Amino acid sequence: MHPVILIPARLASTRLPEKPLADIHGEPMIVHVWRRAAAAGIGPVFVACDDARIRAAVERAGGKAVMTKADHPSGSDRIFEALGIIDPQKQYDVIVNVQGDVPTIEPETIRAALKPLENPGTDIATLACEIRDKREVADPAVVKPLFSGTRGNIRQALSFSRAWNPGAPSERPHHHIGIYAYRRAALERFVSLPPSPLELKEKLEQLRALENGMRIDVAIVDAVPLGVDTPEHLERARQVIGMRHEGRGARN
Repeated sequence: MHPVILIPARLASTRLPEKPLADIHGEPMIVHVWRRAAAAGIGPVFVACDDARIRAAVERAGGKAVMTKADHPSGSDRIFEALGIIDPQKQYDVIVNVQGDVPTIEPETIRAALKPLENPGTDIATLACEIRDKREVADPAVVKPLFSGTRGNIRQALSFSRAWNPGAPSERPHHHIGIYAYRRAALERFVSLPPSPLELKEKLEQLRALENGMRIDVAIVDAVPLGVDTPEHLERARQVIGMRHEGRGARN
């Protein structure tokens, strides 16, 4: 595999205005995400953004950013445009989509997204973690994958839903983590397809792939990275990253 990591970043955010530029210990959130993605060490990292301020922030930190259109309906469409800009020769055969609002993500979590693609029959790989907080089971904001089997650290996804069916053929509900690794051909096909009926009903774009016969496999990991959608999430991210900084200082 010859992967590239693309981080979609859109300036507009309803619940947290200008979210990618939110300050976390002196650096914009998007820079923290870029650093974590670079630390994964699986390939080059580019931020696909829609605003010059995001690009400038990434470039000041030493990263690379690509300007994309502002009106993309999804992050998948944004990274596909960016891919065409950075790699018209099609050298990269795997595209890892890391969301731009996970500043505390562990590099090994990003690396885990590649594991399912060792199976040549897998089109798209993603991640999930077993739900430990029972409140998440009924929370529609927590997407739950339905697997074809109940064992192993890599499982084939049958579906994804915001609800949970207690009779589903899976030993426990899992929390889907929105990081994807696409084979290049799979990403090209995915963005060419119209939204599917289940996708529109559930507001989950990965269902478009499943409804069109694409295979999604899920690697099971130990923790869900903190996604930042609200001011409360942002404060929590500041606390987590602050503790990491303190821990490094104590070791030095």
